[in-house]
Amino acid sequence: MKFENVYFINRTAYAGKSTMVKLLAEKYDGIVCEENYQDRLLENLDAKEFPNLTYTRDLQDWREFVKRTPDEYEAWVNGVTKECTVLELEILKNLVSRTKKRIFVDTNIPVEILHKISDENHVLIMLADPNISVQRFFERPDKEKQFLYQLLLKEDNPEDAMINFRECLKRVNSQERYMMFQKSGFNVITRDENRSIDERFALVESMFGLNR
Repeated sequence: MKFENVYFINRTAYAGKSTMVKLLAEKYDGIVCEENYQDRLLENLDAKEFPNLTYTRDLQDWREFVKRTPDEYEAWVNGVTKECTVLELEILKNLVSRTKKRIFVDTNIPVEILHKISDENHVLIMLADPNISVQRFFERPDKEKQFLYQLLLKEDNPEDAMINFRECLKRVNSQERYMMFQKSGFNVITRDENRSIDERFALVESMFGLNR
């Protein structure tokens, strides 16, 4: 199935995609599927069918989360991506059957699947330096990141715990993943701190062909 009226933004962390999908939906009277929009289905998921997505839902001791090795963390993130893809496609099929409006999606769907379900000019990749995700992870004030930060501080050896967790972040924000996106065959915007939000938005519009 091709999603003709859906515009996807995939990305690395801290590239600005969340802001872009909201601005696009606002300007073009569209529907926005924000980051982790598939979480609306989380409560009723079967843990056997979706073991990675339900891992945090059913977790009893969050110390387990921050104590995982980089290998375990990477395997979990990859598993979440696969399971999210199943849910995202289900949600989008339902949406396009009910509306003629444009749909703007902050997505985790892998690029190889995006090539099958969308036209090239309806997918945009937004990239930021992979190191930003590691260096600035705890700078954002959102509750989840600050909760994890406090957990790490409560470990018996907080310094070692922090080093391990940053190694986990490095693994899933590697240069290899960055280059995979760079060579995806889709239009790419690389984060430039000298660009204003308005300039970035205009560039996104242009690459999607919305301002023609």
